[in-house]
Amino acid sequence: MSDDTPRKRPSELAIRTVTGLGLIAVALVALALGGFPFWLLTVTAGVFMMAEWSDLHGAEAKTKRLGQYVLFVPLAIMCPIAAGPNFFALGLLVGAFFFLTIVTRRPQLGLGVLYCGLPIYALLLIRHEPDGIRNALWALAIVWATDIGAYFAGRSIGGPKLAPRVSPNKTWAGLIGGIALATLLALVMQRVYLLPLRFVVATPLLAIVAQGGDLYESWLKRRAGVKDSGSVIPGHGGFLDRLDGLVPVMPLAALLVVVPLAF
Repeated sequence: MSDDTPRKRPSELAIRTVTGLGLIAVALVALALGGFPFWLLTVTAGVFMMAEWSDLHGAEAKTKRLGQYVLFVPLAIMCPIAAGPNFFALGLLVGAFFFLTIVTRRPQLGLGVLYCGLPIYALLLIRHEPDGIRNALWALAIVWATDIGAYFAGRSIGGPKLAPRVSPNKTWAGLIGGIALATLLALVMQRVYLLPLRFVVATPLLAIVAQGGDLYESWLKRRAGVKDSGSVIPGHGGFLDRLDGLVPVMPLAALLVVVPLAF
């Protein structure tokens, strides 16, 4: 979630809040249902993300559509009535990256396939594994908590800027607030849902990674000279604006889920 805009008027904040809560509600319902509904929601987000990535990199309409089609092929294979989120689907995702890079001769567009596709693959994989609802909820919720904690701590405390050239409104206080709220949430989930200790230990690091994803997307927008990556989500801009923190967190969370550890 980007924080590059000035302090919002009450009406704007209300729209942003209502929309954000609605998106979370839809995500939670789809997560609980799993299967095809969850796949459809994540893939829809991925296709929109690819379109916005193409716009940020100055792709013309024809090339943007090609990028969406190329990404959709491996995402379609991840459908539960197809192969699902397995190594074959991951291989297709990597192949799609090389294909788009070679055809367009633009490695930045090829990178968009991985940037938009890997977090979708990772989230579907987490949901597919044992205790998938709990683990996917943890991975999603700590990013949401990081965004919320960073927003309110940054607004109320202020202080030194985190990366003024990239995102002028982000502060170190916001970063600490985001880490604190995400960690508190993980501790609550450990007590209530028996979340594994390794997830709790990793949460502060993943909160930092989420903020890094936010900063990276802010940098992309500044380089492209735009305020938002898109305009399809009222009060939030585009899908990349809303999901920038999830992009780097999901693959790392998936590794924690699938790699057996001693705790």
